[in-house]
Amino acid sequence: MWMYSKLRGDANVSASESHQHLRAYHFASSQTEGKETRFPIKALLRHRRQTCEDGTYEHEGKPCCLCGAGLKLESHCLKSIDDRQCSPCEQGEYHSQPNFQPQCDPCTSCEHPNANLEVEEPCTRARDTKCRCKKNHFCSDPGACKICQPCRECHDEGVKVPCTAKNNTVCNDKIEGGNTGTIIAIIVPILLIALLALIGLWCWRKRKSQGKTLVHQPNINMELEPLEVSDIEPHLSDIAEELGWKDMKDVAIRCGIPPARIESCELNHRGDAQEATLELLRIWVEREGSGAGRKLIQILQNSNKKRKAEKVTDILRIDCAA
Repeated sequence: MWMYSKLRGDANVSASESHQHLRAYHFASSQTEGKETRFPIKALLRHRRQTCEDGTYEHEGKPCCLCGAGLKLESHCLKSIDDRQCSPCEQGEYHSQPNFQPQCDPCTSCEHPNANLEVEEPCTRARDTKCRCKKNHFCSDPGACKICQPCRECHDEGVKVPCTAKNNTVCNDKIEGGNTGTIIAIIVPILLIALLALIGLWCWRKRKSQGKTLVHQPNINMELEPLEVSDIEPHLSDIAEELGWKDMKDVAIRCGIPPARIESCELNHRGDAQEATLELLRIWVEREGSGAGRKLIQILQNSNKKRKAEKVTDILRIDCAA
């Protein structure tokens, strides 16, 4: 750099000296009385032509003119200071300053992966590419930016200073209670789950309480208003149809009828559940005797089959009314 400045200085001095020589020539001509005084004008013009616009550099002990911006050196000067050979930089290369380099510098690329850059000014022979951050990105590096970062997003607090190419977004200060939305989003589901659990517990206790009432209530009713059933036999078909095989089997198991006998009824009437139910009901009635009707109603009530207990009760009461 020092040599480059010195060489530029030498070139400036040479130009200054040329102007001084010309002024001296004019002054001498005006002061001469009748005498023709001649200065070497051709030498002065040649000296001006040899002045380097972009400065000089030294090669093998003698100065040579630098190549201008956008050019590269092909060969050094030989006979005169300005007969060095320069050529333009190739496509994709540049020189932004006068130089004597045999190669140009490669243009900067703005297409690096994840750099978030784009071209602001394309590369020329005399100027490198100028990159800038993409939209909604910024770079706080005071020098040449290599990577741009995404701008900050402000939510409920709002934007105080918008994002620029050099500065990130500045959000407003969070107001006290600004996290209310987050707190609500956490607490509300918990409260809903707790509420559903309480409702479920209440329903379970209510159902359990109703079951206990159904177990004890029939005994009270039976004691207060005992059913007068002299013979259940005429109603076995209707009762069997109302009960169905599943409930009749449950009644038989509760009363201790052997499983083999229950299975025998099912095998005797394959594909006809009503006949199997009727046969098992007859076996059960024979086993229980005259109190079979009241006991059947009580078993159904104790098994939380209140609806079927009421149906059987209605069937037997019809007989009593008759």
